[in-house]
Amino acid sequence: MPEYYQSPLRAINEIDSGWFDPDTDIDADHNYGIQSNPTDFFLYTRNKPMVATEIKAQYQSVEHSGFDSSKPTYIIIHGWISSYTSEYIQVIPHAILKAFDCNVILVDWARARTWNYVAAVVAIPGVASNIADMIDFLNDKFSLPFATLTLSGHSLGAHVAGTTGKKVKNGKIHTIVGLDAAKPLFFYDKPDERLAITDAVYVQAIHTNAGELGFVKPIANADFYVNGGSYQPGCQEFGCSHLRSAYYYAEVFELNDFGAIACENSIQAKTKNCGYMFSGVRMGARDAQDEVKGIYYVPVRSSYPYGITEVTNVQE
Repeated sequence: MPEYYQSPLRAINEIDSGWFDPDTDIDADHNYGIQSNPTDFFLYTRNKPMVATEIKAQYQSVEHSGFDSSKPTYIIIHGWISSYTSEYIQVIPHAILKAFDCNVILVDWARARTWNYVAAVVAIPGVASNIADMIDFLNDKFSLPFATLTLSGHSLGAHVAGTTGKKVKNGKIHTIVGLDAAKPLFFYDKPDERLAITDAVYVQAIHTNAGELGFVKPIANADFYVNGGSYQPGCQEFGCSHLRSAYYYAEVFELNDFGAIACENSIQAKTKNCGYMFSGVRMGARDAQDEVKGIYYVPVRSSYPYGITEVTNVQE
């Protein structure tokens, strides 16, 4: 098992054993000096799809960056032990910009690169405040419309996105997409501390490693359990299923090919017991499927292109 995945699993074991109390020990960890939350923003546009332009919440910084508020804006937030240059994150802006002429902003939060998983969790509110401040700034100074704003976050980044939705002051984020939202140290009965259905006008969750590194229960308007939500075909190394959610999300913009089968509940979705009839819904909210609600099972292939849309392929 890669060393960088041991810390969240250790956190689960310590909670289960009673040795670690997240309500007190997270606060204690904060007292060890985690008081700054460096957060940087990098803009990609269709004119410069391969070149990142760093922007700050300053008028001159954004004015000549290529940001255009008349176009949709996507903000992407990486997870733990990652950065905005991580491969699984970089595939997303390139896919989005091929599909749409828009603004794509990658968030780089330095605390995610700490080997201390608890420290990264502690940093989330501060990082989310920085992102919320940037969004409010873009709305104030450049008329960024909330109606065309989408936040997407992987793992811990999903909870950063949700917390950002709680903290913005000028409006309500339209769409948040959680890419296998992290499970360790987050709890279903504490929605104020995690990605929740109320964090945006529309919230979607894509589950690919549920019960291990990813959240198990439905937490969104629409929850998609890919291959049952726990393990992905073709994945052998630990962590592969968790990361696969980001590659699926990129494919959403490339091909929009993830057919979904409606389920009555998450147990049906996780056991792949929802029948074989596609619903007409596509995973990923690429085309503003605001009205899509419920729980879905999403069949996939073991290699790219992962998506399946034909009923016959589900039965094979």
